[in-house]
Amino acid sequence: MLDVIITYIPFMLKGTCMSILIFVATLAVSLPLGLPVALGANSRILPIKWICIIYVWIFRGTPLLLQLFFFYYFFPIVLHITMNAYITVVITFILNYGAYFAEIYRGGINSIDKGQYEASFALGLSKKQTTVDIILPQTMKAILPPVVNEAITLIKDTALASTIPIIELMKATNSAVNATTNMIPFFFAAVIYLIMTAVLTFVANKVEAHFKRYDAKEDN
Repeated sequence: MLDVIITYIPFMLKGTCMSILIFVATLAVSLPLGLPVALGANSRILPIKWICIIYVWIFRGTPLLLQLFFFYYFFPIVLHITMNAYITVVITFILNYGAYFAEIYRGGINSIDKGQYEASFALGLSKKQTTVDIILPQTMKAILPPVVNEAITLIKDTALASTIPIIELMKATNSAVNATTNMIPFFFAAVIYLIMTAVLTFVANKVEAHFKRYDAKEDN
């Protein structure tokens, strides 16, 4: 039985690579996507403001699994648009996490003291200069913990891709369990997920420590 399980480890590692690809592609696009959406939601231009608010409301208010089914089954059946399963997963995840990151950005921006805006305007800085040079640098430091939490959630959410025809870690694990009639592959999968979250947490701690050192130098 152990020999059979060992033969499935390379298959599970291949699924792990797919999970990592989904994670990296989603984070690389959704993280920057959230910023313009957040700024749009705070905009005084009503059409832009409401488009951003409605986008965030829809993608935060419905389950990611439902969104995945919608994009994978609705487009081919109703709109006759067929997409590769990997592309479908990545697009769905980007739109979903872009909405969550937008709210994190917006919360960080709105948490900045209004007096800083007034001081910037008093110094003759434009609204764009105030946002780019004063507000956003402070926002980036403030939002680091919730961004890391969302990134860790994203690692675990990649398992939802197993509900459509794409071989990521969870689907590979299920295949191994069905083939071996043994639950040990689930243990291996849990270890892999824990390793991925541990690596991400380690990197996040290093980044946070860098910001703290930078703040300490500024105080001195």
